[in-house]
Amino acid sequence: MPPTPAELRSRLPGLMLRDQHRLGRRIERAAGLRTEGPRQKALSELLAEVETAAARFDARRLAVPAISYPAELPVSQRKDEIAAAIRDHQVVIVAGETGSGKTTQIPKICLELGRGVAGQIGHTQPRRLAARTVAERIAEELGVELGTAVGYKVRFADQASDSTLIKLMTDGILLTEMRRDPRFLRYDTLIIDEAHERSLNIDFILGYLHRLLPSRPDLKVIITSATIDPERFSEHFGGAPVIEVSGRTYPVEVRYRPLVPDAAGSAEGIQAAEPRDQVQAVADAIGELRGVGPGDILVFLSGEREIRDTADALTGGDYADLEVLPLYARLSIAEQHKVFAGGERSKQGQPHRRRVVLATNVAETSLTVPGIKYVIDPGTARISRYSNRTKVQRLPIEPVSQASASQRAGRCGRTSDGICIRLYSEDDFAARPEFTDPEILRTNLASVILQMAALNLG
Repeated sequence: MPPTPAELRSRLPGLMLRDQHRLGRRIERAAGLRTEGPRQKALSELLAEVETAAARFDARRLAVPAISYPAELPVSQRKDEIAAAIRDHQVVIVAGETGSGKTTQIPKICLELGRGVAGQIGHTQPRRLAARTVAERIAEELGVELGTAVGYKVRFADQASDSTLIKLMTDGILLTEMRRDPRFLRYDTLIIDEAHERSLNIDFILGYLHRLLPSRPDLKVIITSATIDPERFSEHFGGAPVIEVSGRTYPVEVRYRPLVPDAAGSAEGIQAAEPRDQVQAVADAIGELRGVGPGDILVFLSGEREIRDTADALTGGDYADLEVLPLYARLSIAEQHKVFAGGERSKQGQPHRRRVVLATNVAETSLTVPGIKYVIDPGTARISRYSNRTKVQRLPIEPVSQASASQRAGRCGRTSDGICIRLYSEDDFAARPEFTDPEILRTNLASVILQMAALNLG
């Protein structure tokens, strides 16, 4: 005897969200069949599919690994408060400085709450490098192989499957999926990380979620940000609770060593103040830090060419004791691993040469380069900007904002007291804007308008 439509409907809540949606529509169609034979046949087939879907749900529930939290991370101390907020609210804002552990621990808190079974926990990062390294770190902490319970998907690389519980991805990948799955039925939880960066993708996703959430009451959204203006995100989502978590930082001494030294006003001083190029200034700063004590150095540079020029200048001769490592998005995975494996050797007490990591602003947020005690910051980055005159999107090198400069300095206060050498003056820092302009204010909006049209957003 086939089941009744009501019996099949009663089993839907125990299935994955996509199965609930797909099978629910088919049950309604079967229930509407007037001829008894085809109706009973359709209901029998649906029963078999419901059984298969229930087995899939149970397999995901059993695949949830044992969860523990590193005691030294500030987020671990607040995990019960964060869990309660996620359980009781649809949208939660978690604000915490670099090093608080929010990026790696919040997905685990969601998993412990039972999220990630009915749908995946989607976790977005602004950069491909961050998506992959964060996925590797979470998989390592949960004791699972990457690509199983924890996976990632970025352009040209997909290490996630239908059995994945926590899926790291770039915000661009989530936008692409939106076209095929406009209600995000693949996910029961979305974590939008580094929202303060206000990239076009992040702003678009947040605007879209604001519209979608009333029709998806089962979808939880966690927005994480540095402690930069979390109230604006809260207001956008109708007064969502904000939980602030302190960063795990030690004191950082900031030293200003501008390319053109301060001439102190005298005629002799003005003659003595010779401008240096950036490569020479970085080399001088490394020399100064060598005299302070041991520890690895992170140098922020604007792009691959600047990294190559600086690496060439630091090869051999006086710099034979340094291990110079580049870090940028297009670097091979093996080369990127060298940067993140370095801290493990020092943890295990193995001797190693002082590492100098030459990085673009991918190292500014999300992922932590281990073992860094010193930062050298020329204070510039390539910032995407639309030119009204030439009608093209450009990537000029511009001074970074005070907020970005502070994020960079914070990178050397993670494991002990640190020193940040800024290759510009204190007056220059004080004159900079507090925050970087949101990308929506410096880009051509044609792509956004086309995307909105494609999604029928009006």
